[in-house]
Amino acid sequence: MTPRHLTYVLATCLLATLATRAASAGELLGAGVISTGLQETSAAPTADGKTLYFMRSDFAEADDAIMVSQRVGKHWSTPQVASFSGQWHDSEPTLSPDGSRLYFVSNRPVRAGEPPVMAEMNGHRFPGTGLWYVERRARGGWSAPTHVDGALNDGAMIYNPSVTASGDIYFSARRADSGKAYQIYVAHPQGRGYAAPVRVELGDLEHSRMDPAVDPQGRFLIYAGNEGDALGSADIYIAFRQADGRWGKPLHLDDDVNSRALENAPSLGPSFGELYVSSARRDEVHFPKPRDNAATLQQRLQSPLNGSRNLWRFDISDVLRAHGIAR
Repeated sequence: MTPRHLTYVLATCLLATLATRAASAGELLGAGVISTGLQETSAAPTADGKTLYFMRSDFAEADDAIMVSQRVGKHWSTPQVASFSGQWHDSEPTLSPDGSRLYFVSNRPVRAGEPPVMAEMNGHRFPGTGLWYVERRARGGWSAPTHVDGALNDGAMIYNPSVTASGDIYFSARRADSGKAYQIYVAHPQGRGYAAPVRVELGDLEHSRMDPAVDPQGRFLIYAGNEGDALGSADIYIAFRQADGRWGKPLHLDDDVNSRALENAPSLGPSFGELYVSSARRDEVHFPKPRDNAATLQQRLQSPLNGSRNLWRFDISDVLRAHGIAR
């Protein structure tokens, strides 16, 4: 067996082991293809589950793009940069419930020829974000990106949009009424645009709340944060809509979804109870370990479970049913 063939066999065995291990506590999505040693977040699957949009970036998240992959049988195709991405700091794709629009955030300028959008917080300047969308064309593909005008785009710090069937846009942002951290907001459709965003009341403002994933019918809201009981720096929580229209107390999702690593960027899949999460969980290294050679060390350090964020899929249907949501 040549060294090249040996490396291939080792890689194949490793990915099979990862997929088997992941099945006991969620599924590592597309090990080695979707989830890699880079950073993958913000899964946006189509309604038929055959196409997946997501963000891929370096560890610093300074260089990223929105990717797309097709599922053929049980396997995912090699991801490609989406037709509307690849030139700017594009991230956090989400599809509208009917699939007609794909929303994302970007530092691209509102008008051609202007400099990229920048933001500032605590004296530091960094690439900002505005909310954009592309529309599905009748003959396939996507339109050119359109900027979402209005007050929801004020401040150049808008993240992780999520859209209901009625057109409400939920997102996280740092705004004047956010307190010390980021909070979740909702902007309701108004005329041809959107009303000024309103902060979603989920508790005191000492805790940061980001990355909303709203049920298309508005019955529950999933987000990333730390309500004081997180296992890691950020965990995934769920809040249910009450009879009076307010949101109930956020509940920490169980340990299958959350770990001692960072979990964030939740999104909902097309099947009932299907939840995608970005997680930095990793393989533990025990010493003394079997002695590495250059090939085995490089393979392990570049594997999905090297501490980078990957996409995981979970089933929270039991949680939903326990709160009266059957489908």
